[in-house]
Amino acid sequence: MNGDPPGRRAELAANLAAVRARIAVACAAASRDPGELTLIAVTKTYPAADVLALVDLGVRDIGENRDQEAAPKAALVAAALAPPAAPSGSVAQTGSIAATGSANDPVTWHFIGQLQTNKAHSVARYAHVVHSVDRVRLVRVLGGAATAAGRELTCLVQVSLDDDPARGGVPGAGAGDVAAAIEAEPGLRLGGVMAVAPLGADPAAAFASLRELSATVRSINASATIISAGMSGDLGPAVANGATHLRIGTALLGNRTPPFL
Repeated sequence: MNGDPPGRRAELAANLAAVRARIAVACAAASRDPGELTLIAVTKTYPAADVLALVDLGVRDIGENRDQEAAPKAALVAAALAPPAAPSGSVAQTGSIAATGSANDPVTWHFIGQLQTNKAHSVARYAHVVHSVDRVRLVRVLGGAATAAGRELTCLVQVSLDDDPARGGVPGAGAGDVAAAIEAEPGLRLGGVMAVAPLGADPAAAFASLRELSATVRSINASATIISAGMSGDLGPAVANGATHLRIGTALLGNRTPPFL
């Protein structure tokens, strides 16, 4: 692709094949179908060119952590993937990939980082799924932003498995309250739960706890079946404990580099 370093697409293809092989092994061990899982490529600090290469390789779900980086990257990807302009005299297509959020979008953008309320209106314009909803106030702001943008956002309740406020997430006892607020908020759809395994802890035990908490969310909306859990280093335990969405960065894209769009 234009602007790609030589061999980058081949590198991404090889990494993608290796990650998919790891997922297949984990699924076999857990007696699960790999088709049940969604691979989210976490492209923070990587250029839009990498996103386009991954889309070309069949990846449709892209995760970002910071709005300052994600918003312009989503716009660049939308422009690159936009259909050719309609010939003069024909009916023109309207909207953009970043703004419409339709089922036909070639990229599904997942916002997975901690989200401040002052960034909610920006995120609501391009994200399809927000994984890091952990307080009722954020629910209200996101709902208003989504409604104003004419979109519906799928929201996951981020659960803290270690009660560390620096990492975000609502304590398990409060997950139901946040889920109920999402369910009641116009412009939002309750999708499920998300968590990050605590540092130094047994990820299998952590993800087993998340799986139990997902039942609380499903009691509010039975279709809220997403369990976003597992990253490059702990995807196996996540798959074994019911993860439906894996957030893979380093194993797929390599070690982090400074942001470059």
